[in-house]
Amino acid sequence: MSAIATAAALALPISLSCASKFSNKRCVRGGFGVFAVLGEEGGLVERKNTWTIFNVEDPRSKVPQYKNKFLDANQALEVARYDLQYCDWKARQDVLTIMHLHEKVVEVLNPLAREFKSIDTLRKELAELQEELSLAHNQVHISEARVSTALDKLAYMETLINEKIVQERNTTEAELSLATPSTSTESLETVKNRQPKRNLNVSGPVKPYDAGLKNFWYPVAFSADLKNDTMIPLDCFEKPWVIFRGKDGKPGCVRNTCAHRACPLDLGTVNEGRIQCPYHGWEYSTDGKCEKMPSTKFVNVKIKALPCFEQEGMIWIWPGDDPPTANIPSLLPPSGFQIHAEIVMELPVEHGLLLDNLLDLAHAPFTHTSTFAKGWSVPSLVKFLTPQSGLEGYWDPYPIDMEFRPPCIVLSTIGISKPGKLEGQSTKECTTHLHQLHVCLPSSRQKTRLLYRMSLDFAPILKHVPFMEHLWRHFAEKVLNEDLRLVLGQQQRMIDGENVWNWPVSYDKLGVRYRQWRDSVDRGSKRLPFTKSP
Repeated sequence: MSAIATAAALALPISLSCASKFSNKRCVRGGFGVFAVLGEEGGLVERKNTWTIFNVEDPRSKVPQYKNKFLDANQALEVARYDLQYCDWKARQDVLTIMHLHEKVVEVLNPLAREFKSIDTLRKELAELQEELSLAHNQVHISEARVSTALDKLAYMETLINEKIVQERNTTEAELSLATPSTSTESLETVKNRQPKRNLNVSGPVKPYDAGLKNFWYPVAFSADLKNDTMIPLDCFEKPWVIFRGKDGKPGCVRNTCAHRACPLDLGTVNEGRIQCPYHGWEYSTDGKCEKMPSTKFVNVKIKALPCFEQEGMIWIWPGDDPPTANIPSLLPPSGFQIHAEIVMELPVEHGLLLDNLLDLAHAPFTHTSTFAKGWSVPSLVKFLTPQSGLEGYWDPYPIDMEFRPPCIVLSTIGISKPGKLEGQSTKECTTHLHQLHVCLPSSRQKTRLLYRMSLDFAPILKHVPFMEHLWRHFAEKVLNEDLRLVLGQQQRMIDGENVWNWPVSYDKLGVRYRQWRDSVDRGSKRLPFTKSP
């Protein structure tokens, strides 16, 4: 394409040179060149009067032969480089095809040629050329897709290599810092060669939550579920809380325990923006202050209250001791989507294990055989492609984009053609989509409060179908039950000492990055991995 543009800009006739006979039905082997001609039309052209626009040699003869061999990082990158060179060669060959066909069109439409051909013959020739041009243009699009895929593979390989380099460097530095005087003279290469393989270790009973994990904004409820005269009890980090609306309609979150006799406040009622204990009638405002104390002399009493904020249809709390940050991230679905369902469930699993499950799509054709993945084929290779330092990306070969958003949120967009059927190779190629939000609130070390929101960019009429919310809930529970029986088994094995991340593989990338982020939080690191801010 660049050759055509360049020649057109120079207003120069183009001469084509190909190493083998042209054929648009099969790949042309050998190199080829495209030249701009600096002579008179119809005259002989000397070699010195030609200017090479591009001259490309078939790279396949130079591709290193690594069939059925394990490759190291440099060999893999070399193969990927030749892959890109072949894509470039093939794309330029497609350009050559189109240029040949354009020349044929010019020949057919030549006034001299028309004098010796009937209208039917010209029409037939032009129709054949039009079909060939259409095939050639389609081939160009295929070449573009090949280049895009090759670049994705290269980025994926680069990420793996960079991660390996960083991992080896950190391990080496740690071992060198601990080396004794007798071993400090060992070469760097020797240390590298004897370093053990490093795996994640998620085993044993869940440890008490680190204070750092609490210093985030957590979405805990949907705004539509909290009316002015109702309350929502919930557990967060093994503490009981209750949410209700004050006189101004703004939500508040207080400890779900009366200061008087430790009665659960959610057993009471909400009166004029205050929550009333059902035992002796003490009433608390959203900031935790006791404002009514019937049948006795009033004293100043206050229960703990958490920073609480409402934004875009969700209620957030800050359970940590650090001052809350000023910004709360937006969890609205992308533009063009409408929210169809908002569901809350309490699940008997630790929230980290549930996040591991949600961040893994490779299990779908084996686990969800009676729900959304029914009929899915098992791919020969599943990958999650993501930037070098990010917590988002897309699945290959599934048309699904996914993101982990700290501290406990999973966002995904799925390209679909009809219920239960995927469409295309990427979400951009799909015409209809389903967007999902999963929030895994750590209620306790073996309990998660799950907030699920489903949005669609099609079929808006479904919002007005009676009882549709119940149907969505039934389907969501059915999908989750397929996961729960497995995750509950994992949880028991983990408590018994098994490592649930014993042998991660390539499609576990997003789950591994979540665990690395979580480990950094638990260690109290000031700068967290895969995030833009400390």
